[in-house]
Amino acid sequence: MDRADGLPSAAMLWKGSECDLSEIKLKKGEPVDRALRRLKKKVDREGTLKEVRNHRHYEKPSERRRRKMKVARFSAMLSARYADA
Repeated sequence: MDRADGLPSAAMLWKGSECDLSEIKLKKGEPVDRALRRLKKKVDREGTLKEVRNHRHYEKPSERRRRKMKVARFSAMLSARYADA
């Protein structure tokens, strides 16, 4: 299933033992450091590193719910704080 921004979710990239790797095409005359920066941005947008870090250890479903609720409370607090401003 694709995300709202049109990019595939990180879970969708894995197909069995295969993986769609993020790749960029080098433009003619483009410095390598600029291409590397584009690659890093693409990987960040796709959430690949976040997904890998989440799979480093098993997270129980209750822990996942608790973590997501904590993030939701924090973002609700921030939006409430800056809604008046």
